[in-house]
Amino acid sequence: MEILQLTTEIDDSGQLKINLPTNLEVGKVDVVVIVNPVTEKDKKQKSYDFSDLVGKLSWQGDAVAAQRQLRDEW
Repeated sequence: MEILQLTTEIDDSGQLKINLPTNLEVGKVDVVVIVNPVTEKDKKQKSYDFSDLVGKLSWQGDAVAAQRQLRDEW
């Protein structure tokens, strides 16, 4: 089985023409077509902005001592 994906256009007459080269052997195949309209918004997917999660921790005290204290509790 081979999964192929491409973006193409539907012409003015409503025809969708698909020309897909494959590496499959000669013979019969089943073809499943899923038509998913693409919008300009889909083309320009932005990555998530993590800037609202960025910050700085103000640590008061000895970090190593606090870590040892936590380990000693186990």
